[in-house]
Amino acid sequence: MKELIFTQTGLPLDVLQLIDGPVPTPKPHEVLIKVTARNINPSDIMFIRGMYGITPKLPSSAGFEACGVVEKGDETGKIKAGTRVMFTAIGTWREYVCVPAALVIPVPDAMPDEVACQAFVNPMTAYGMIEKSGLKAGEWLLITAGASAFGKFAIQMAKAKGIKVAATVRHDAQKAVLKELGADLVINSETEKLQKVIPELTEGGVHVIFDAVGGLLGAKALASLRPKGRMMVFGALALDNMSINSGLLIFRDLKIEGFWLSTWIEEMPESDRTKAFRNVFGFLMKEDSKIDVEGKFTLDQFKEALAAYDTPGRNGKILLVS
Repeated sequence: MKELIFTQTGLPLDVLQLIDGPVPTPKPHEVLIKVTARNINPSDIMFIRGMYGITPKLPSSAGFEACGVVEKGDETGKIKAGTRVMFTAIGTWREYVCVPAALVIPVPDAMPDEVACQAFVNPMTAYGMIEKSGLKAGEWLLITAGASAFGKFAIQMAKAKGIKVAATVRHDAQKAVLKELGADLVINSETEKLQKVIPELTEGGVHVIFDAVGGLLGAKALASLRPKGRMMVFGALALDNMSINSGLLIFRDLKIEGFWLSTWIEEMPESDRTKAFRNVFGFLMKEDSKIDVEGKFTLDQFKEALAAYDTPGRNGKILLVS
């Protein structure tokens, strides 16, 4: 089978290589899946670079999220051959993957692969952060990197709850895209003074920030919080730590906390987890939900896929398909 692997951490184009490997043999509790689509997330790139919360065991494949068709079911017979499933695993950038049967999720017939392969990480993170934030209708949410897949999901989910949404972008062309999704305010963080504009246009500052960037932008976003505001950090796209103004934290009584989807899901009661999946799937299946795909590439075309992923101003997901 074809698989993308790396034997040392580094920039993806420098360390990834396409090889022919053996098809894995599933254990009794596992299913063998022929992978049909995978999306490229920032976490995948960070993992390859050795900068993610999970350390790769080299040699390793990349990718955490995908969908496919079960070729061999588990010994219980609960997940049968021919079932379309979505799943998370370490190393999905290969043609076949073995996954514990208990961890795969059957895909609704009406959900295409382009949606199924990105139906977990970003929409579930957006759902989880909105739930955990406690934001109410009429309150303000600021999303950094608003044009990301996560940002687009979060905008749509927040607006459905009546939450007012501000978002940052780095290209003016992205403003119209986010406003069409429902964003009330979109700021170009490259050309506009975020920490001044947002408090002026949000009646004194936002209540909650979802920050995926960190670094200088994170620090500027922090200054846009109103008293008793809260920043929820779930990414570090700037690859730079955020400089924290201690005075802001003290005199405005602000809070900063991290959010990691894996931890949130692990700590949930089974009933809440089922409800979360049901709500996220319901959102994804709605006709008016927008899920953007910018390009599709085969595993052989991984270099072109990575180049497309790095394109400035990109407005949709890059997929690796089989």
